[in-house]
Amino acid sequence: MAGIRDDAAVKSGGESNPLIIPVLDDPITISEVEQLARRRLPKAVYDYYSCGADDQYALRRNVDAFSEVYVLPRILRDVSLVDTSTTIFGWTTTLPVAFAPSAMQKLADAGYEALVVTVDTPVLGNRLNERKTPLILPPHLRLANIKNANATKSGEPTVNRLLMDARTAEQAKEILKKAKKTIHSPELTWDVLSHLRRSTSMKIILKGIMAPEDARLAVERGADAIVVSNHGGRQLDCVPSTLEVLPQVAKAVDGKIPVLFDGGVRRGSDVFKAIALGADLVLIGRPVIWGLGYKGQEGVETVVNILGRELSRTMALAGVSSIADIKKAAVHMTREPIGVSKL
Repeated sequence: MAGIRDDAAVKSGGESNPLIIPVLDDPITISEVEQLARRRLPKAVYDYYSCGADDQYALRRNVDAFSEVYVLPRILRDVSLVDTSTTIFGWTTTLPVAFAPSAMQKLADAGYEALVVTVDTPVLGNRLNERKTPLILPPHLRLANIKNANATKSGEPTVNRLLMDARTAEQAKEILKKAKKTIHSPELTWDVLSHLRRSTSMKIILKGIMAPEDARLAVERGADAIVVSNHGGRQLDCVPSTLEVLPQVAKAVDGKIPVLFDGGVRRGSDVFKAIALGADLVLIGRPVIWGLGYKGQEGVETVVNILGRELSRTMALAGVSSIADIKKAAVHMTREPIGVSKL
């Protein structure tokens, strides 16, 4: 069949393995986009983007959690015109999907309207794949936000990477002592919001909220929005999936500010489920990277188109014709959402 490859057969020169699912050169799922990107990216680069912390339970939990939420189909409803557009911060988009902030992308002149503050990285998580296959930036790329602030030479690991790889507490303390202000700050508190308010007129979005109490504090302290995120499972491995905490976080916010969501989204139906459970906007991170690795801008457009068609189809089969009509009653969770209980 034209356009289908079976790499196992190509490499062996023999017959194809019937247990291997062929991957389309013209992918029709996000999973296929990832497989194609993996073939094109150097191992260190793929590992950097794909790995999670420790045993990667949180990474897998983010994806698997969607299989424990079911969409309840409704029948005999007019879904001849399904509208997937939504509005946030006065900006209308054709899909309730945006690109999550992802490190190591070279960006310029993008017309930023909001400042996203990552609040869940006082230190880097224990990313084993990164430690075993270190990512060395090519000569034409640099970490612009810490230019000339890091003592390491070109081709050497950053201070953050050295700290992540420290084998003893004493070694970590010595690295911190020498690092000064060139690493993720473990000193940030809620006062950072006041400081940022004095420094910028942009909207301030806090990324990395998992606890309902932190969501309430974000509202009280004046954040313009929050992102329910566990950093793609790259920080603390023994955390719940973002989908499991989303309903309680959204309940804590109580509609006062937008709730953005990321973590494990691989299908348009995942977008539907996240919105039903309280998200105003869904962010995708790794799928964008896979699209770039697969075919640059065209690859990213492929990812967006796949999610758009899947979302539209899910809405029609669920009897929903607009994003505003996606309510919690449209889905069923097999487990109770996770929140923080008072002792």
